[in-house]
Amino acid sequence: MLLGLQNVTFEFGARVIVEDATWHIQPGDRIGLIGYNGTGKSTLLKVLVGQYLPSKGTVEKGRNTSIGYLHQDLLSFDTNDSILEVAMGAFERVRELEKEIEELGKELEEEENEKLLIEYTDKLHEMDVLDGYNIQYKTEEVLHGLGFTNEQIGKPYKEFSGGWRMRVLLAKMILQQPDVLLLDEPTNHLDLPSIEWLEKYLMHYQGSVVIVSHDKYFLNRMVNKIVEIYQQELHIYTGNYEYYEAEKLIRIDMQQKAYENQQDYIRQQERFVERFKAKASKAAAAQSIVKRLDKIERIENVSLERPNIKINFQVNNQPGRVIVTLKDINKQFGDNVIVKGAVAEIDRGDKIALIGANGKGKSTVLRIIADAETFEGERVWGHNVESSFYAQHQLEALNLNNTILDEMSETRSGKTELELRSLLGCFLFSGDDADKKIKLLSGGEKARVALAKVIVSKSNFMMLDEPTNHLDMHSVELLAEALNKYEGSLILVSHDRFFVSKTANKIWEIIDHEIKEFKGGYTEYLEWKERMAKQAKEEGRKQQEPKAKVQETKPQDTRNKSQEKPRVDNTELKNLQKKFQKVEQELDGFKKKKEAIEAELGNPDSYKNAGKFAETEKNYKAIQAQIKQAETEYEQLFEKIMELESVA
Repeated sequence: MLLGLQNVTFEFGARVIVEDATWHIQPGDRIGLIGYNGTGKSTLLKVLVGQYLPSKGTVEKGRNTSIGYLHQDLLSFDTNDSILEVAMGAFERVRELEKEIEELGKELEEEENEKLLIEYTDKLHEMDVLDGYNIQYKTEEVLHGLGFTNEQIGKPYKEFSGGWRMRVLLAKMILQQPDVLLLDEPTNHLDLPSIEWLEKYLMHYQGSVVIVSHDKYFLNRMVNKIVEIYQQELHIYTGNYEYYEAEKLIRIDMQQKAYENQQDYIRQQERFVERFKAKASKAAAAQSIVKRLDKIERIENVSLERPNIKINFQVNNQPGRVIVTLKDINKQFGDNVIVKGAVAEIDRGDKIALIGANGKGKSTVLRIIADAETFEGERVWGHNVESSFYAQHQLEALNLNNTILDEMSETRSGKTELELRSLLGCFLFSGDDADKKIKLLSGGEKARVALAKVIVSKSNFMMLDEPTNHLDMHSVELLAEALNKYEGSLILVSHDRFFVSKTANKIWEIIDHEIKEFKGGYTEYLEWKERMAKQAKEEGRKQQEPKAKVQETKPQDTRNKSQEKPRVDNTELKNLQKKFQKVEQELDGFKKKKEAIEAELGNPDSYKNAGKFAETEKNYKAIQAQIKQAETEYEQLFEKIMELESVA
C-alpha cells in the first residue's frame, strides 16, 4: 500500500464528509474519485495529503511514498522565471548535479587530482543514471503535449493566465514522477488535444493516480477503479466509470431486495409475537423472537439519491432552412490570425460542436456568429431566427446584487413570478432559494442560473460556450438529454468529449484559419481522424522510395484536373521533398556521430584525461541538440509534404 485511510471519520464544520471510511491506494491504481457537487471530493484529497486531520481513524502512508498534489490553491505561486524553468524545477537533483559537475570540472582544469576525478566520474555516472542530459528535452516534450508553443515556453510564468499556469504546474508534477499523483479537476484547464495527450501519458504512468473529474469520457478511458463519496461513505468499484454506473444500479437493487425481504421477515415475526405473547404455552417462544429481532442487524432502505435538474428547452417559432451564413470572414488580434476568408453555413436541425486546441479561436468564432465580436466579412441571419447566447463570461455577466428571481425577471420572457419560480425549481432552486443573492451562489449554482436564462428565452438557435463547466456528471447527462430533444439548432464549444459525443451531429474545426466541417458525430469524427493518421503513416513510408517516376506523371495528372491546383504547388512539393531527403541524411549522420561519442564515453580510458573528457561531454551535449533540432525540422517538413500530397 502506498497511501490510504483506515476507519477515518472527517467532519467539515457541522457536516460529516465521510464516516468510518477505509481506502487503500495500491501500486498501479488509476482511480477516479467522484461524487455529486458538495460531497467533499477535494476535501478528501486534502485529508490524504495531511492538510486536514481526521476526527477519527488514521491516514496511512508508506515510508518512502512520494505524493504530487495538483489543486487550485497552487495558483497563488508567482515568479518571473520562464515556464520552461518552472517546469524544469521538477529535476532538483539533476540541477544540483549540473552545478557540482561544472565546479569540479573547473577545479580539474587547474590541477589533476585523483580524488576529485573519482568524485567527478561518480557525479557524471549519477547524472547518466538520472538521464540528466535529457531533462530539457523531456520538459519541452511535456509542455508541448499540454499545448505550449516553442515561443511560449521561453516567456515569464507570471505573464500567463490561471488556466495556463495550472498546465505548467501539472507539467512539473508529472515530470517529478511521484509514487502517487493526486489531480483535482485537471481537465478543466485543458483543451481537447491536451486532454488526449494527458490521457495517453497517464495511461503509461509508472505511479498511481487519483483524479477528481467531471469528464466522464476521460474517466472511462483513464481509470481502473472508481471511488464514490455517497451518503458519507466511500464506495469502491473495480472498473471504469461505465462499469461503475451499471454496478451501482445492481448494488442498489440488491440492497433494496434484501431490505424488502428482511422487512417481510420482521413483519411475520412481529405478527407471531402479537398473536401469541398472551398465551402461556407460546409466551417463551414469543419472548425469544423479540430478543432475536432486537439483535438483528437492520438493512437500510436505499434509493438512488441525486440532484435532478429538469431541463426542457422550448421553441416558439420555426426558422427557415438556413440559420446563419458566414461569408469571407476575417478576424485577427494583432499578428494572431483567427480566421481568413472563412466560409460556413448553419442549417435548421444542425447541432454543431466547434472543437480544437486553445488559442485557435473557437470562442471568437462563436462570438462572431452571435454578433458579439467585430470582424471583416458578412454574417447573414436566416428567416425567423431567434437566438440566445450562453458565453463563458455569462457567469460574470450575472448581476451579483440581484436575487435569482430578479435575474430571471430581467430576461423579459413574459412569464409570471409563479412560472419563473416553477422553472427555477427545475434547476434545484426551490422555495426561498429563488430569493438568494447571486453573489452568494457557488460556481455550479451560477451556471444553473445562466442556463435557466437561456431556456426561458424559447429561442430556436442557441450558441453555447463551455456550458458544462461547474456542472457535475449527472447534470451534464441531463443537459445532453435535453439538447437531444431540443427542436431548434445549436452550435457549442466544449472540452467535455462525452457531452460533445452525445449532442453533436456535425463537427467544426478551425484549421489553417478556415472553418472545416465534418458531417457526422464526434465518434465518427475520431474514427475518421484515425484513418487519416494511418494513411499519413503509410504515405510516410513511401517517402523513402524514389520520387522520380511519380514526379514525371504529375504534370499530366494536373492537366486532366481542369486546373484545380496551381502548378506552383508541384514545384513547392519537389523542393520540400529534396529538403526532406537532405534533413533525413543529416539526421542519420548525427545519430552515427552520437553513437561514436557514446562508445567513447563508455571507454574507461576516456576518464583519465579530465580536459579531454570534458571536451567529449561537451560534444555529446551539442550532438543531442543537433539531433533534436533536425527531428523537429524533419517532422515539420513531413507534415507539409502530407498536406500538399493530400490535395495533389
